[in-house]
Amino acid sequence: MGEEKKNKVIVPSTIKNKEKRAEVHANLKHQKKLEKRKRAKARDAAEKQALELGEELPPRKIPRTIENTREVDETVCKPDDEELFAGNDADEFSSIIKRDILPKILITTCRFNSTIGPAFISELLSVIPNAHYYKRGTNDLKKIVEYANAKDFTSLMVVHTSRRKLDGLLIIGLPEGPTAHFKISNVVLRKEIKNHGNPTGHQPELVLTNFTTRLGLRVGRLIQSLFPQDPNFRGRRVVTFHNQRDFIFFRHHRYIFESKENKKEADSKKKSKGTKGEKVPQQKVIARLQECGPRFTMKLISLQHGTFDSKGGEYEWVHKPEMDTSRRRFFL
Repeated sequence: MGEEKKNKVIVPSTIKNKEKRAEVHANLKHQKKLEKRKRAKARDAAEKQALELGEELPPRKIPRTIENTREVDETVCKPDDEELFAGNDADEFSSIIKRDILPKILITTCRFNSTIGPAFISELLSVIPNAHYYKRGTNDLKKIVEYANAKDFTSLMVVHTSRRKLDGLLIIGLPEGPTAHFKISNVVLRKEIKNHGNPTGHQPELVLTNFTTRLGLRVGRLIQSLFPQDPNFRGRRVVTFHNQRDFIFFRHHRYIFESKENKKEADSKKKSKGTKGEKVPQQKVIARLQECGPRFTMKLISLQHGTFDSKGGEYEWVHKPEMDTSRRRFFL
């Protein structure tokens, strides 16, 4: 009976006294930290011994994350899928991606927009080349789509605001669609970013990461169709859309190259002659990133066939609350 009590693990949640519960929780946490430190020391010692003996290093354990334990999805794209690549060559964005047509973007707001809408759009205009802003007024969205088609625009972006906050972005591919509706959150404008940079007029390099499923590939190609496919690398501008757990993080950076003096000791020849070690300045080039802004997060709400139609439109994909039953199920 005594050994069973010693081996029994105390669960803090079963202790009613608040102070005792906090004390037990702190002790358990401290013990876990000590055990983790012991394992790390043992691993480092094993690696050091293997290096001294010339043996292979022991394999490191891969940590379990939500990304590498995601549920199996049949729609994940494979590099040898010929049907997928054949479909990409004939989709709505192929003419832009193949450089047959230069992207031309029309950006507008919702009918009752707040002051943050135009401020956000002015920064989008500095991010997306060949983008033009038109005031919405009281015009219906279908009339704006007809106008954009008549003026040879390739995409239409509608920035939606509610209660003086940005909450939605509509991207419509022209002339035949599709229409993607995104929820926008965590918006940070350029002036709110510390040590931000001012972008130049060069065409940016576009980086799309982690769009692995068929739906994700389609959304990625829709975003890709907003930018010209011949970036000017001299401008050092980079626009990134990074998908992680179905949240698309937008970042706008530029490369900064700085030369700094790297002080080193003099050559061994001088040391052998008895001279003191002298410090020789050498130029060392350091590369870093400077954020230009804006910064925001997108989440796909729906993808609709054709141009925007709230009543009779046919949807390719719609996010529903019952889809969020598992944290390890991703769709992009």
